Amino acid sequence: MEGAITVRLAVYPGSFDPVTNGHIDILEKSSKIFDEIIVAVIHNVTKKALFSLDERVKLIEESTRHLSNVRVDAFSGLLANYLEDKQACAIIRGLRTVTDFEYEMHMAMMNKKLIPNIDTMFFMSDSQYTFISSSAVKEAALLGGDVGSLVPPVVKTGLEEKMMNDG
Repeated sequence: MEGAITVRLAVYPGSFDPVTNGHIDILEKSSKIFDEIIVAVIHNVTKKALFSLDERVKLIEESTRHLSNVRVDAFSGLLANYLEDKQACAIIRGLRTVTDFEYEMHMAMMNKKLIPNIDTMFFMSDSQYTFISSSAVKEAALLGGDVGSLVPPVVKTGLEEKMMNDG
C-alpha cells in the first residue's frame, strides 16, 4: 500500500515481579531501536507473585513514563499468539549472564519455530545490573534489605508497603 507507514513494534514479555532497574535499562536501550514497545506482563503460573498483575502493570507504567514509545499490557496464554495479534516484529529479551543466554536461546529457538517471522533481540544489561533479578530483590526486601538502588523509586515504595502490610 502506497504511503503506508510501517511501525516496528517489539514486545518485552516477562513477569516483572517487580520491575527492576535492569529491566528499565533494557527498555531504555531497546526504545532507541523500535518505534513502539509493549511491555507484556505475563501471569506466570510457576511463580508465586508478590505483586498482583494490575499492581505490576501500574508499577511499570510509572517507571517508564520517561519513555514515550513504551506502553504496558497484561496477557495470558501463548506468547506467539499475543505477538501475532499485536503484529509485532520482535521479542525483546535482556541478558545478564551466560546462564541467561542458555535459557533465552532455547526460548528464542522455540518461539522461532512457532512464529518464524518474529525474531528475538537480545540486549545486554549494563554491568551494574548483572546481579539484579526480581527474585533477589524480593528476597532482600522481605529480609529488610535496602533495595532502593536496585529498583525504580515507585517500586521501592511498593515493596515497603507490601512489607508493612504483610510483615
